[in-house]
Amino acid sequence: MAKQSTSQKKLLLITVPLVILALVIGVVYAMNDGKPVQSDKKQEKPQLSATEKLVEETFTLSKEGKVPNIPFVAGKTKWMEVTEAWGTTEQIAETEKARYEEYQNQLTTIGYAGNVVNDIRSYDANLQTISLADIKNVAGEPDDVRYYQDETHDQIILAYDINTSTELLWVLPKATEQEPDSKVDHISLYTQVDDKAVIQSLVEVMSVEEKIGQMILAGISGTTMNTETKNLISQHRVGGIIFYQDNFQSPEQTVQLVNQIKEENQTNLPLFLSTDQEGGRVTRLPGGLVNIPSNKQIGNVNNPEFSYKIGTLLGEELKAFGLNLNFAPVLDINSNSKNPVIGDRSFGNNAEIVSNLGIQTMKGLQSQNVIPTIKHFPGHGDTSVDSHLELPIVDKSLEELEALELIPFKQAINEGADVVMVAHILLPQLDKNHPATMSQAVMTDILRKQLGFSGVIITDDMTMGAIINHYDIGNAAVESVKAGSDIILVGHGYSNVEKVITSLKAAIESGDISQERLNESVERIMLLKKKYDIEHAKVENVNVNVNALNQEITTLLNTYYQ
Repeated sequence: MAKQSTSQKKLLLITVPLVILALVIGVVYAMNDGKPVQSDKKQEKPQLSATEKLVEETFTLSKEGKVPNIPFVAGKTKWMEVTEAWGTTEQIAETEKARYEEYQNQLTTIGYAGNVVNDIRSYDANLQTISLADIKNVAGEPDDVRYYQDETHDQIILAYDINTSTELLWVLPKATEQEPDSKVDHISLYTQVDDKAVIQSLVEVMSVEEKIGQMILAGISGTTMNTETKNLISQHRVGGIIFYQDNFQSPEQTVQLVNQIKEENQTNLPLFLSTDQEGGRVTRLPGGLVNIPSNKQIGNVNNPEFSYKIGTLLGEELKAFGLNLNFAPVLDINSNSKNPVIGDRSFGNNAEIVSNLGIQTMKGLQSQNVIPTIKHFPGHGDTSVDSHLELPIVDKSLEELEALELIPFKQAINEGADVVMVAHILLPQLDKNHPATMSQAVMTDILRKQLGFSGVIITDDMTMGAIINHYDIGNAAVESVKAGSDIILVGHGYSNVEKVITSLKAAIESGDISQERLNESVERIMLLKKKYDIEHAKVENVNVNVNALNQEITTLLNTYYQ
């Protein structure tokens, strides 16, 4: 073998170490998941100033719903916990949507949504040493910039999103030539609390009497505010009122009565103000309104758009008189020609027509921010007895009901029904001992669990013959609540309301009705009031424009009946 030259030997001495080095680097690179090899020497972060460290700490705490030196958590801490820790304060400011309590000794203002802390504002002296530059050096540019100005303030607000429901606000004076790097005035950690959590917190501090009151919708006597009506509101704090035709004489008198009731109720939760304005032969509102067609006539037209516009007009009528809840539409299928109570109140004997038209009427009412009530669950169409007088019996199995009567209710629930009225009918194949309004099988097992209804269940009037001819009204109300109803409708008789309230209270005190069961209903009721923004505001226009309403109704009828 020929000897290697001197130059070849030198080349090998250089090449071999390089190859070995490349192999070693390749192995290390692979072991490091393909990432470049990092130097052992860490890159040093620039040192933060004391104020910048405080900015960093504030952002860190905000992720837990906290601010420095304050023990409360936005979105979780309740009013009672704040009161226990810091006592009460007389420095309270209320808006339509929130309440703020100022604690001067702690340099803090606490805001509440319902009974839950949702806004913590700190005026801590240490925070007030932080400058605009400090905030941006640590957190960068804000997600939003807002401004506030009044007679004494001209401020810039840097808003940083902490998560989808929480933001941290840094409030500073606007920069000027003299002070280009202004210092913090205060910070605000604001959390959006969902309606359910707010309402649950309010229910926690309500008395048993207040809760029972919310579950009563009572009828009144006369056309003016009287002592009994005042007592229903001030003493029993009922959750709602139902008006009948004999409560209404004229548009002016009706609006005056509604406004008087709202005024009397100012310190309570807002009221459901309701009536039966179905159209056809079931109408309550005064003033010579052009009668809206019966559901049977609407069913004969069989036009969903027409049905929607009918619902819209019904909603406009109720709003004009200051009412917010309508006991309509009827979703009963008129399958029994001998039915003495439903008849032309039904859209027809066809489940599809009743479903389609009823749902559109329901949505028309909702478009006017009036609460619709679908009725009479699980179906009053196949009865030959008027439940106002006696207790009807429908001897059908669940399978038979599913094939006909339940279809419109199921579809309306899927389309956003808010309230279901349950009928006073006995269905012995489902519950041989209790009418539907007192039956767990009907209200809880079928309506809640099978059909998935999560809204408010209300009974038909408990003073109807179907109930009072067979049951003590107080005991019937107790059984109804135990079975799953949320609101007991007591349409007539102040003494009947008192008896229902007394019986419910006794059942709660004895444990026959649990606090949990009571709270479930009150929460549903209050969520519904919140959804529709039910409030105390009076009807501003006492002179209801009946002519304008009549013109709308006439134009609609001419369009579809030509």
